[in-house]
Amino acid sequence: TNNDVELILHIFADELTKQSDSGGSSFHPKLLFQAVKGVLERVEGSYSVIALIAGKGLLGFRDPFGIRPLIFGERKGRYPFRSERDDRSPQLTFSTEKKDYALASESVALDTLGYEVVRDIEPGEVIFISEQRKIYTERVQEGSHHPCIFEYVYFARPDSLMNGISIYEARLRLGEVLAEECKKAGIKPDVVIPVPDTARTAALSLAKVLNLPYQEGLIKNRYIGRTFIMPIQEIREVSVKQKLNPIRSAIEGKKILLVDDSIVRGTTSKQIIEMVRGAGAREVYYAVTCPPLKHPCIYGIDMSTRGEFIARRKSIENIGRTIGADRLIYQTHEGMKRAVRGEEKKRKFCTACFNGKYPTQMTQETFLAIERERLQAQKVSGI
Repeated sequence: TNNDVELILHIFADELTKQSDSGGSSFHPKLLFQAVKGVLERVEGSYSVIALIAGKGLLGFRDPFGIRPLIFGERKGRYPFRSERDDRSPQLTFSTEKKDYALASESVALDTLGYEVVRDIEPGEVIFISEQRKIYTERVQEGSHHPCIFEYVYFARPDSLMNGISIYEARLRLGEVLAEECKKAGIKPDVVIPVPDTARTAALSLAKVLNLPYQEGLIKNRYIGRTFIMPIQEIREVSVKQKLNPIRSAIEGKKILLVDDSIVRGTTSKQIIEMVRGAGAREVYYAVTCPPLKHPCIYGIDMSTRGEFIARRKSIENIGRTIGADRLIYQTHEGMKRAVRGEEKKRKFCTACFNGKYPTQMTQETFLAIERERLQAQKVSGI
C-alpha cells in the first residue's frame, strides 16, 4: 500500500494483538494505551489518529512531536426517550444529562457542531472515550512539541484555534511583521490587494500598518482547489486562470502591493502578476507572509520535491524577476516564528520546509528514498 493510515492501522492491530495475548482477551483502556505506545515507538513521522472501535468507544492519539493537530470537545447531549403526559398520550422529550464528545484536527469542526473546546490532545497522548462516555487519557510518550508552522501560515482555517493559538490572530501578526519588511524595501504602493483567500487577514493588518487602502482586487472561483498540490504543470496553469479574476477598477493605473501566503514553484505567482498587469497596474509588488520554501514536507503534505522549489535554485532577486514582480518581499524566518507564537514566547515549531531541520530522526538515505518514491509516483502518473 501507499496509504500511511493503512500502515498505522496494521501496526496498531499488531500491537493490540500482542497486548491481548499477554494480558488475556478482556478489553481495557490500559491495553489500548500500551498498544498505542507500541505504535508511537514504531511509527516515525507526523500523525493524528482518530479511530472508532466497534462496540467499545472512540480512540484518539497524536505523534510524540505533535506536528499535526488534534483537539477535544464536548457538548450537552440530546437523547430522546418516551414519557407520558397527564392525558396518557406519549410525548418525545430529551435528556441533556449525558454529554457528547468529539475529536477533530481543527476547533472550527467542533464550533459548527455546537461543541465547546475542552483542550488540545498533548503530543504522545492517548484519549479513549468509552460507549458509556467515560474518558481515559494517558501520555504514553514524552516528546518536544513542534507543531507545523505552515498550518498557521496557510492550511488551517482562520476561525480555528490550534495548540492554543488563534489562526486569525497569528495571520494578523504575520501581516504586521511583513509590513516592516515592506518599509525596509522602500516601496510606495497605492493599494494593498490580497491573493485570496488565505492572505486576506495578513493583508488587512499590513495595509493598516502601512496606512494604505485595502481592496479586494482578485475574485476567487471557489470551485477550483489548491493549485500548488495539483500534479501537472499544465493543469496548474489552467486552474490559476480559472480560479482568479481581476477587478479592473481596483487595479488600473495603480501601483499594487499583492500579499500572498507563499511561493512554491512560482507558477501561480507569475500568472497572478501577469493577470494584474493585464488589468492595467502601473507597478506590481509581491509580499509573501512566509520565508522562501526550499525543502519538501515528509510529514504527509504533498509539497514539491527539492528540484521543484523555485527558491531552491534562485535568489530572491531572481525569483522576483522570474515571476515578473517589480519588487519581491519575503517574510524573514525569525519574523514568521515571532508572529505566529505571539505571547507564547517559548513555543517551538516544525519549520523544516523552510530550513530543512526536521524534528524527527531523518537520515539522508531515508530522505532520498522518500524523494525517489515521490518521483516514481509522478512518473507512473505520467506527470
